[in-house]
Amino acid sequence: MKGDLLLVSSIIVLMHMVFGCPEKCLCHQTSKTVDCRNQGLVEIPSHIPPETLILQLQNNHIWRINQNAFSETPLLKILDLSNNSVSNLSSGVFQGLRYLQVLNLTKNLIYYLENKTFSSLPQLKELDLSSNSILNLPETLGNNTGNITLLSVKYNKLQRLDRILLESLPNLKVVLFKNNPWECTCHVIGLKLWLESFLYRGGISDGIICSTPENRKGKDLLKVPYEMYGTCPPTAAQVHLANIHHHSSEHRSSLKHTHHNENGESSHSDCEPKPKPRPVSLRHAIATVVITGVVCGIVCLMMLAAAVYGCAYAAITAKYHREHLAPVTELGSPEEKEPFDSSLA
Repeated sequence: MKGDLLLVSSIIVLMHMVFGCPEKCLCHQTSKTVDCRNQGLVEIPSHIPPETLILQLQNNHIWRINQNAFSETPLLKILDLSNNSVSNLSSGVFQGLRYLQVLNLTKNLIYYLENKTFSSLPQLKELDLSSNSILNLPETLGNNTGNITLLSVKYNKLQRLDRILLESLPNLKVVLFKNNPWECTCHVIGLKLWLESFLYRGGISDGIICSTPENRKGKDLLKVPYEMYGTCPPTAAQVHLANIHHHSSEHRSSLKHTHHNENGESSHSDCEPKPKPRPVSLRHAIATVVITGVVCGIVCLMMLAAAVYGCAYAAITAKYHREHLAPVTELGSPEEKEPFDSSLA
């Protein structure tokens, strides 16, 4: 009996050595998945098979990720680190994961991210940072993160989010903001403009609910009218949006300021005042069109009334001349001729 147990144990050890499956983990060769869930791990296990495509590390106690933790798994496509104790991510922890597409970091203790944390993940499409303690996000998530289509920052401690970060993700299709203490003061105008444009293009979002100031608490950012920010100074985001909307008109305007010299060379006048970009509001534009239409209508009615009045006055004057002045002229003609005839006699 002891000999049989020893044989089985030897076979298990041999299999681990051949396939390189970490202790406490299950390795599925067909799906190339390594399952290390619920094992009380405190760090990334070693001896993970290099052909692994899916690595499941959720529901452990991992609190630190070493720089070369994934150097042996360059083919990883899905990495799940949810429900651990990770608090810090240095810029090189995901080095070498060139094919990673899904990264799940939900339910950790992350409070800070460097702007190059995800630079080594050029194929990353889904990034879930929900349920952490993130206070601020950098202006970019990395130099090669343009393929991200889903970004979730739900259940964090974010009060604001720089629009530059969102604009650095041109392929973004879904962005989730729920349950953050969003501060809806002047700085949020850029985010509001971006979100309106994002939804207009068909993007999906759960919206931004204001926490402060008190008079906007609980309100959807998209439903807070721009008039509420009337005292805010113009922001770079507003100017940027205005430049986008007015690009073609500014280009035509610049052509008007171009003149040709005697040699046929063209030059631009530097003395011409350039139009100042102004923020665009669809509601204001519609109101302007309606008001302009009403004013034009009133002016047209006034002109029509004046024309009718002029025609009526001319008709009455002509009728008066025919009825009153013509008979007097006919009666007065013989009397005027009578002295002339007598003088001839």
